[in-house]
Amino acid sequence: MSIPEARTGTPDPTLDETEFRRRFLLPFQDPAFDTLTQELQRIADAAWDAYSHHRKSPRTRKAGPGFADPDYDLAVDWIAAKEAIDLARKRHEDPAGPARFLLVSSAARSEHTCPGEMSKTYRLVEIARQVIASAPNVAVEVLDLSRLASEYGRHIHPCKTCFSTAAALCHWPCSCYPNYSLGQTRDWMNDIYPKWVEAHGIMIVTPVNWYQVSSPLKLMMDRLVCADGGNPDPTSTHGKTVKEAKGLELKGWDYPKHLSGRLFSVVVHGDAEGAEGVRRSLSDWLRAMELTPAGSLAELDRYIGYWKPYATSHEELDRDLDVQGEVRNAAWTLLNGVVAKRAGHWAQAGERLQEPRQK
Repeated sequence: MSIPEARTGTPDPTLDETEFRRRFLLPFQDPAFDTLTQELQRIADAAWDAYSHHRKSPRTRKAGPGFADPDYDLAVDWIAAKEAIDLARKRHEDPAGPARFLLVSSAARSEHTCPGEMSKTYRLVEIARQVIASAPNVAVEVLDLSRLASEYGRHIHPCKTCFSTAAALCHWPCSCYPNYSLGQTRDWMNDIYPKWVEAHGIMIVTPVNWYQVSSPLKLMMDRLVCADGGNPDPTSTHGKTVKEAKGLELKGWDYPKHLSGRLFSVVVHGDAEGAEGVRRSLSDWLRAMELTPAGSLAELDRYIGYWKPYATSHEELDRDLDVQGEVRNAAWTLLNGVVAKRAGHWAQAGERLQEPRQK
């Protein structure tokens, strides 16, 4: 079998030492750092050494039993992420445990940074949380993505689309980050992956931002690509070895669906245009990962304060008791669906049929 060569030719982004040092020291503009010039220069020396020698994952250990190559040196960060996912899967599969729900508040706005006001999204999530939390034997977690904009050191780094080179090159969980040599650290996704894995029901609430989902939500969505066909064994490709990954996919890749079977609800709210398209896009994305809609009432797109001033949008939500009721219905639908599914009463036409093509 002939394995295609990797196509190359884009400009080299490597920095020279002068530019690297300028960028590295740029965050330390506060006068409080003025007395630490020598210390910062020493730290910059170490950072340049790591960068110039491409030490992406400086701390590793042998993969050990259960991997294609037990002697391969795996990043300790990736091992910890995988262990967290494995524990989350056990919680998900525990029939004696609570029904677990993840509610995603997708707006970037909060009163803790420049906008000076909480989002309507968060208020809608709180309505849903109260509904689900009122049921017995449930665990509800709210993932507030506005923390990307308001909390120090909180990042979701962009997806590098390894999957488009070869499915096996995209590892589950993602192994692209942290990349210490490039300063791409403190990535939130290793904490987020287990939240999705342990959940039985997931509700996403998002505003419309320029006919699309919010920026924080899109970052998370892209980084969840590894849950949809990603390779759970980085040693099978010896890290990011392109030729090995292409060879594995061409031999026949099964595109494992790591989040399959969970139920979902989607609530999209806008003020002028785009809500229906965003709701369809989100629903299609979740279905593509083999998550299942909890029911027709669980998928909702609405306008709050249609073509009204932004300044009074919260007051519009106060008055819109119908949309508040619809969000409650979406939450009840998700709750009831999860309870029925865990009890063995859930039935979906065609759920046992095998798709003839995975890709």
